[in-house]
Amino acid sequence: MSDVIVVGAGPTGLMLAAELGQRGVDVVVVDRDEAPTPFVRALGIHVRTIEIMEQRGLLDRFLARGTKYPLNGFFAGISKPAPSYLDTEHGYVLGIPQPEIDRILADHAAEVGADIRRGKRVDTIEQHDDGVTAELSDGTTLHARYLVGCDGGRSTVRKLIGVAFPGEPSTADTLIGEVDVTMPADEMAATVAEVRVTQKRFGIGPAGNGSYRVVVPAADVADGRTPPPTLDDVKRQLVAVAGTDFGVHSPRWLSRFGDATRLAEYYRRGRVFLAGDAAHIHPPMGGQGLNLGVQDAFNLGWKLAAAIGGWAPEGLLDSYESERRPVAADVLDNTRAQAELISTTPKAQAVRRLFAELMDFDDVNRYLVEKITAISVRYDFGNGDDLVGRRLRNITLSRGTLYSLMHDGRGLLLDQSGALSVDRWGDRVDHVVDTSADVGFPAVLLRPDGHVAWAGDTQAELDIHLARWFGDPRV
Repeated sequence: MSDVIVVGAGPTGLMLAAELGQRGVDVVVVDRDEAPTPFVRALGIHVRTIEIMEQRGLLDRFLARGTKYPLNGFFAGISKPAPSYLDTEHGYVLGIPQPEIDRILADHAAEVGADIRRGKRVDTIEQHDDGVTAELSDGTTLHARYLVGCDGGRSTVRKLIGVAFPGEPSTADTLIGEVDVTMPADEMAATVAEVRVTQKRFGIGPAGNGSYRVVVPAADVADGRTPPPTLDDVKRQLVAVAGTDFGVHSPRWLSRFGDATRLAEYYRRGRVFLAGDAAHIHPPMGGQGLNLGVQDAFNLGWKLAAAIGGWAPEGLLDSYESERRPVAADVLDNTRAQAELISTTPKAQAVRRLFAELMDFDDVNRYLVEKITAISVRYDFGNGDDLVGRRLRNITLSRGTLYSLMHDGRGLLLDQSGALSVDRWGDRVDHVVDTSADVGFPAVLLRPDGHVAWAGDTQAELDIHLARWFGDPRV
């Protein structure tokens, strides 16, 4: 019997498996595909995901395979200079194709003990008082204490546990793929730039592997059962939108996606959880989808490990839904807004021009950038300073940096006074006595995901919050 079954070996499932594995949790990952997908569906990661990788000591692997791009204002494709100040040392988007992201996370998950099994589809799920049983397509059966569905927007897990997925169906589909082109690069770049002045759902550019990534509006809206587009379909749409097919040929792959927007009614049903696209889908505006899923996993991983380790306080597992579902709802709303702003109708263009004027205000520009990059997320922990509930950036200490102390995924008390103690929670929380000009409190308590659980100076208050997030103290 395993501790956790993770269904889906995309970025969300692999990140979750790694978070569990590094805490000694016995985790099995099953994925229906025989091999990792070669498709470049996502092209990079945002600030909060970059910080997460740094917190776990993985950032160097990503930097070695990625390219830094300036983090300018780009809400709804409205180009603006970078805001004057962002609360991060990572003021860039890291361009890195999704297959590379998957590869790094799969390697890391395997290194910490995750068992990744491909070519295995989950057919049935049955919950018991003390666990979950999953029957796979090859006739084998897996037993675990918990199961997490990270199996995408058409999640089998979500359907098997009967969780509704309300929202809006797609109203505008887009064709996407990797192709070769014959048009000279400078001519293609000029044509693309001209078309994108008014058509933000269009683009052709290098995919990073010698081919080109093409994105173009579809002629219709699919019903979910439509076969993948053909090269002729793509050519026709390129001519319709850009006046040329750019000489596209030799497709590596072709697909289509819509702008459907849906949010799972629940993120948890008994011992089964949903994360990533299994819990939320939205238009791909701002490149938030992969990041949102990885951040789901980062929130859930330590909480599941606490439950399996026997020290999770009451309500900790339920806090996954209460914290992450509102974040997803906000992403759905901002992508809905962006989708409206890229419409070519006169009314939408009028609103777009107004937004462009508003984004000239630095505070507005910063607000929108922080929203898309998820560094403004604040969980509702009740009363407390505005810092409480937010993630703490990688501040400089007198003897190093904060994130270098968080690779093991434990809680952390940064104690600038040296007068406090976490001894009774020492198996779950590290005590760092150090100082930083970036923290205006005598002490801050960080959860394993880097969010501030408490800020203050008294041992009695600290003990209350240690118990709230890290369970009963050792006797």
